[in-house]
Amino acid sequence: MTGVAQNATVKPQSPVTFRQDPFRQYDPFRGMDENGRIPKPQYPDDLQRPERWRYTPPARIKPGGIPDRFWVSSFVTPIVFREADIGFGGGLAMTDIDFRNQNFQEFANIVMTYSAEGQQNFRINWSKWLNHRTLANGGIIREERGRVYGHGGYSKTLTRRFFGFGSRSARGDETSYTEELSDIGFGVRVPLPDEGSDWLARVDVELQHHALSSGRVTTVPSTNSYKPQFMSAFQDGDGIDQIWVTSQFGWDTRDSLAQAYRGQRLGVSIANAFQSAGEWGAVIALDGQQVIPLPPLFHQGAVGREENPPTDVFAFGFLLQDTVGELPFYSLPTLGGARTLRGYIQNRFTDRSSAHFSAEYRINLIERGYAFTETIRIERIGLALFYDAGTVAADLDQLDNGRFLDSYGVGLRLAFSREAVFRADVGYSEDGSNLTIAFGNAF
Repeated sequence: MTGVAQNATVKPQSPVTFRQDPFRQYDPFRGMDENGRIPKPQYPDDLQRPERWRYTPPARIKPGGIPDRFWVSSFVTPIVFREADIGFGGGLAMTDIDFRNQNFQEFANIVMTYSAEGQQNFRINWSKWLNHRTLANGGIIREERGRVYGHGGYSKTLTRRFFGFGSRSARGDETSYTEELSDIGFGVRVPLPDEGSDWLARVDVELQHHALSSGRVTTVPSTNSYKPQFMSAFQDGDGIDQIWVTSQFGWDTRDSLAQAYRGQRLGVSIANAFQSAGEWGAVIALDGQQVIPLPPLFHQGAVGREENPPTDVFAFGFLLQDTVGELPFYSLPTLGGARTLRGYIQNRFTDRSSAHFSAEYRINLIERGYAFTETIRIERIGLALFYDAGTVAADLDQLDNGRFLDSYGVGLRLAFSREAVFRADVGYSEDGSNLTIAFGNAF
């Protein structure tokens, strides 16, 4: 909600009377209330579409290096896991949301994991926001949508799954394979023709190398020694180099890309793959979203003029994909996993075309999160009830003959800021249950 709640006491905001001072002693509550409420400051008069700008108060911009800013703007998370087919494993995830101390203009993330059986993942991500301003009180604002970014990494996954093609692939057809993926990419996303526009354009370029080998899942056969069509798909996909060039354009009125409280989106994209075998393929997609704010259940909504007011919403979205040309099986549209049909395992259903629909009721449980210390704080704690449905087919005009697939579930939402949402979803389907732990909403 964005209005003032009844019977709520609004803390008055004192006028800003000081200038930025790099030697000022750090104050963990400067620019925010002790209960976690962040009063929204007066934005510059020339700012277009202020609802799309995110404010970070001085209290969250702690000076110093990564150790000094630990759990305020830098995070080091140990990773420990064990699975029967990959053994014990572990690693670190290091995230710095104020990379190089640029007043929250840059972000960097590094993930490193390794298991006893040799499964490994090394990855780095970087982003820089294009529209960024420093305010007189020492806080900053940045327009969420315009940014440049890059990534690169190497992974060796021992337990990739493939069930064959089509919506009627049986659970008993499960196979596994090992994939080594090396990739590097960069991109840019900008509102056009200016930062206040509802039109959004994005261009990405990514280089990938795929190497396949036998799977390590002891309870299912290996993809390269099962059915003839599985073996053929495996052989055709091994050793492929790809250059992906993806262009995306959309009409987007949402007030946030990471955690929208209202607005719509309708977009189209084409991802072109130029491949070492001399073949060309592409995935064309149409997507849409609608987000509607609802009356709160467990909180009073915003108190006065507030940055990131606690807001319950109903959100739904759809994704329609079709393939042209030739692509290896792992590059085709799939359903199942972290973002689609969350009650099924990743890549449960694969084919050349797919249609998917999702609906979520996102609820704030604790309206202003939880503070472990004066500086270590989770800004929002919430819940999401979701329902997914979809199908796959060999072509768009065959989707209506595909088997109807659906799943439902519940998820926990933790947010360190409006742009940093972590989720843990448990989905249920006719195959059983599936747990997803991921960064960002599913749509």
